[in-house]
Amino acid sequence: MNAPRPGTPAADASQHLIGLHDMPAARMTALLDRAQYFAEGHDARQALAGIAICTLFFEPSTRTRLSFQLAAQRLGADVLNFDASTSSTSKGETALDTLRTIEAMGVRGFVVRHKEDGAVAALAAAAAPGTAVVNAGDGRSAHPTQGLLDMLTLRQAKGPDFSHLKVLVVGDVRHSRVARSDLHALRALGAGEIRVCGPKALLPDDGTLDGCAVSGDFDASLAGVDAVMMLRLQRERMEDGLVDSLEDYHRDYGLTVARLARAAPDAIVMHPGPMNRGVEITDEVADGPQSRVLRQVGNGVAVRMAVLEALLGAR
Repeated sequence: MNAPRPGTPAADASQHLIGLHDMPAARMTALLDRAQYFAEGHDARQALAGIAICTLFFEPSTRTRLSFQLAAQRLGADVLNFDASTSSTSKGETALDTLRTIEAMGVRGFVVRHKEDGAVAALAAAAAPGTAVVNAGDGRSAHPTQGLLDMLTLRQAKGPDFSHLKVLVVGDVRHSRVARSDLHALRALGAGEIRVCGPKALLPDDGTLDGCAVSGDFDASLAGVDAVMMLRLQRERMEDGLVDSLEDYHRDYGLTVARLARAAPDAIVMHPGPMNRGVEITDEVADGPQSRVLRQVGNGVAVRMAVLEALLGAR
């Protein structure tokens, strides 16, 4: 991914959605309000009829890609699906050249996923005026719509006032763009207490956890929490030597029914997927009454409708 040329301005936060770190709480709340409207099944009124949106994914995806496609279609947009493996990028074309080529066809909305940190921000900064770019996940930096859908799921279960909530994020935070977006959103919305738990080797030391109660003791961290956000353990962490074995990880940080009993009786369990069943979460918890995993998936469509409408609906 090529960075913007020197002198290129940063991406306009009102024109694009790159991350949640700089999103005011009022705007976040407005997006969640609109997403709730869509989640309740209200008509989208063909808000994006006549607008073309391209899903530009340079990394594999199932949930996020399909969710954005369905969101755009429900808003009446024309959707183009870009497959990096069969495109000119396999012949050496840069991501920026690809975006500009598709822009030249009249496409004005791009949903981009990329493996490199900052890649989506660089594309947004170089995009033409009037083009909106949405970050569908870049490196370990950010996954803003996942953060928003997690907040919507939490709000549906616990109400709009987060000030009394104790929320626990568990697992590989160091390599998780989801965790970073969730933490930004929880802070912005005034969560009462944010706890983070995981092996020391999988916790960042770059300021991401500022203001959080950090611990390596999962059982102690669970005490009385209102929501547990489990993170996927990436198998390559074993290859990196950061995790001894899947069995050891499950023993220390796997969420079981017995462990969940330490949380508040009405605590909810969330996971961004895909889940490693039997590693970070057991079948009994993932499919149990406190799980909101499938609700998260459904909320993803509503949140992405709200985001696309906000960025492209007034054009």
